Amino acid sequence: MDFSKLTSNDKLAVYGAAAAIIGAFLSFGGGGSFGVLTGVAMLVIIFLPQFAPTVTLPGSKGSLMMIVGGIGALGAVLALLSLLSLMGAFGVYGGTWIIGLVLSAAGGLLMGWASWQAFQAEGGKFNVGMASPPPAAPPAPMAPPAAPPAPMAAPPAPMADEGGSDDEPAS
Repeated sequence: MDFSKLTSNDKLAVYGAAAAIIGAFLSFGGGGSFGVLTGVAMLVIIFLPQFAPTVTLPGSKGSLMMIVGGIGALGAVLALLSLLSLMGAFGVYGGTWIIGLVLSAAGGLLMGWASWQAFQAEGGKFNVGMASPPPAAPPAPMAPPAAPPAPMAAPPAPMADEGGSDDEPAS
């Protein structure tokens, strides 16, 4: 694992994933289970190309980060909403699970932000599927238009009949 080869968005996502995983363990599953799942998925998306260069991801890195980071950010918002009700019930003396919940929520939001930045850096288009499309080749130069076909020769005009023909008997 070479941390120096990562972009700044990848590093932010790694920090967010680590915070989400640690916070989920501190909160004992109190809304942090999304943090563990999305944190591990984010780490796999970021580090799999370094560990196994021959393995291809089922889509572009930014698109996959956007999906996982969006789920992580949604889980973080839900965890923060549950934190408000829990703080009302237990006060500010909740213990380490409140710290874990806040840390997990902050990590999920950081993953969401970093994945949004990576997605925008790739052009902002989703590319998810089993095979990534090949890189776009520049369009081939257009060939000059072909010469129009030569006009066909007109069929011979029928001859006018002046007083009868030799083939028909006169009446």
